[in-house]
Amino acid sequence: MLISAAGKLLIMKTLAFVRDEKKNRVTVACADGMVSVSSHCAYCRHCTGIVVGKRVAPAPQKEALNAMRQGKGSDDALMNAAMMFNTFVRDGSAIACDDDANAGFLKLY
Repeated sequence: MLISAAGKLLIMKTLAFVRDEKKNRVTVACADGMVSVSSHCAYCRHCTGIVVGKRVAPAPQKEALNAMRQGKGSDDALMNAAMMFNTFVRDGSAIACDDDANAGFLKLY
């Protein structure tokens, strides 16, 4: 559950991580089926963040992309955001997803 800048309460679903230690892969049950967090959720518009402990860390790629669109970011910032996303996945337990309509993957850029 998140609160937007306008003060509205945003309720979204959480997709629990399924870790495969042998393949060193983390997947979630998306509307498209079992998908890799690193290759799908990281670049999906529906991903709003990663559940780490009791809080939801916002998706770093979205923040970096918004900064780039405003002329404040760089390509390096987007690459660093992707690395930070992977760090959150390593430490986290679920993806916060706002795909309430079960539309599935929608590319971020």
